[in-house]
Parts: sequence; C-alpha cells; structure tokens
Amino acid sequence: MSLTHTGVTAADLDPCGSEDHPDCGIRDVLDRIGDKWSVLVIVELASGPRRFRELQRAIDGISQRMLTLTVRRLERDGLVLRTVYPTVPAQVDYRLTETGAGLTHLVKALADWSLAHRAVIAEARHAYDRTHPDHDIR
Repeated sequence: MSLTHTGVTAADLDPCGSEDHPDCGIRDVLDRIGDKWSVLVIVELASGPRRFRELQRAIDGISQRMLTLTVRRLERDGLVLRTVYPTVPAQVDYRLTETGAGLTHLVKALADWSLAHRAVIAEARHAYDRTHPDHDIR
C-alpha cells in the first residue's frame, strides 16, 4: 500500500472481524432488538402468548413474511419460544422466554420515552428541514 492510499476496507470499519472485540456481542443484540418489528413483537408478547394471526393483527403494517422472519430471528436468539400443538390443523403460539421477558421493561422505557418526546423530535425535524431544504435524509 502506498503512502497516499486512503482506501478503507470493511475490516477497518468492522471490529467484529475479531470475535474477541467487546462491541461484537452488543452489536449482535442491538441488531436484533433494535429493529422496529422486533420491538413491536416483544411489546405485544409482553402481555402474554399470541398466535401468529393475533400478532399480525396487533402489529399494524407488518407483512406475513416480515412477521415470520422476525419471530424466527427472535426464536433463534432465545427471546421467543414457539410452541406447536398437535392438533389438526396444527396450532402454534409464541411467547417470550425468560430472557425475552427481561427486555420488556427496557422496551417499555424506550416506548415511554418515544411518546414523551415525539412532539419535540417532530419539531426538531421540521426546523431542520426548513433550514436544510436540499438535504433529504428520510
């Protein structure tokens, strides 16, 4: 590499190339619980087990495919338990595991904060958009 080379590689930006880096575990968890659908599924399951269609009806705007992917990911991470009952047709429900239930107070705090600051954030966005008309960052 020359002295004037300024290229940045993915390895430079991603410390998780090394599993021993302290940010790796945090990033994995935040990637999962930080997306809006996972948060909404956790909020819904906090009040008790739900069947797939109940979840879909309760979470406005989520598609069947996105809900399927979300509950699978949450199940893989040990946050949601999927139970299949031997009936015809098979009945399936989803519930939070003990680990998943441990997140509910944190998610609720985030939701409460979001509601409390919604107007302030909306005004800040509006002010920013007025002063930066050429910057569409949505």
